[in-house]
Amino acid sequence: MRHRLKDVAELAGVSVKTVSNVVNGYIHVRPDTRARVLEAIAALDYRPNISARNLRRGRTGIIALAVPELDIPYFAELAKHVVSAAARHDWTVLIDQTNGDPEQERLVAAGIRDHMIDGLIFSPLALAGADLDAGATPLVLLGERVAHGQADHVAIDNVAAARDATGHLVGLGRRRIAAIGAQHTAEAATARLRLAGYSEALRAAGLARDEALIAPALAWHRADGAEAMRALLATGARPDAVVCFNDTLALGAMRALHDAGLRVPDDVAVAGFDDIEDGRFSMPTLTTVAPDKADLARIAVDLLAARLTATDPPPREQTVPHRLIPRESTTLSPHRDEPVGP
Repeated sequence: MRHRLKDVAELAGVSVKTVSNVVNGYIHVRPDTRARVLEAIAALDYRPNISARNLRRGRTGIIALAVPELDIPYFAELAKHVVSAAARHDWTVLIDQTNGDPEQERLVAAGIRDHMIDGLIFSPLALAGADLDAGATPLVLLGERVAHGQADHVAIDNVAAARDATGHLVGLGRRRIAAIGAQHTAEAATARLRLAGYSEALRAAGLARDEALIAPALAWHRADGAEAMRALLATGARPDAVVCFNDTLALGAMRALHDAGLRVPDDVAVAGFDDIEDGRFSMPTLTTVAPDKADLARIAVDLLAARLTATDPPPREQTVPHRLIPRESTTLSPHRDEPVGP
């Protein structure tokens, strides 16, 4: 039999309201009273009826996370952290994949499922700011800014992150540093920012940017990284290092270098972005820029929670810290501050 608040109240010798205050984390409850209520909850194995609570609040208890591709490890790992952060609010997360399709992203932004969800955490690829005007669902944007002042926004500083990765290679004495992942569409904000950071680091080191060393990639999968690396090598523009704009590109690039008989990092040092788990187990392990994905997810969920409880708060901007993790793909030996392998 499922026990009710009334049963807990009777066992603890308090009112139903007091039990409700304890269950909902109300701080103004005497410690001895709170202890009796918690003992009664444990004795009865009481579980709050989350659905009923949400109905009373006029909510579903469900939020959505919309990302471009779940088979990109970064987004899969980010989704895991969002689910964990949402659990602290007793929320269920509905996960949607847009494939970066403009029409699908428009439907998501316009609140096509607003009758099902309380809010949306959204990482768009194809949208411009005007596409977000019609949405009525509380919204937190991830990644590059598409709508100044229209929604809460959480991201890393991609220019600084790419500058750090490129500067790391410069500091190792590399001088012909390639970049893989350039994109030239209007929506490719992340690629543009990372290319800008790469260029800034070269200028700071007194190195000219060689367009022959910049390889485009329409998508950022392993196959795209391998294809871009093979194209670079085929031109004869022999780099001694390469910054890849995500880790999956870097893993593909390392495979292409291996197939060409080149050693990483002896012949070509390789750095990536995102600190996906695969990079910690690759041969060699992958130097990467690591955004704090757990912090990014926590901030996004907390911003959404604040938006649901406050009355029309102003849009907020949050920048999540990143760090460079040197590993074997640039330094010959693993970085001992972080465990490598099991």
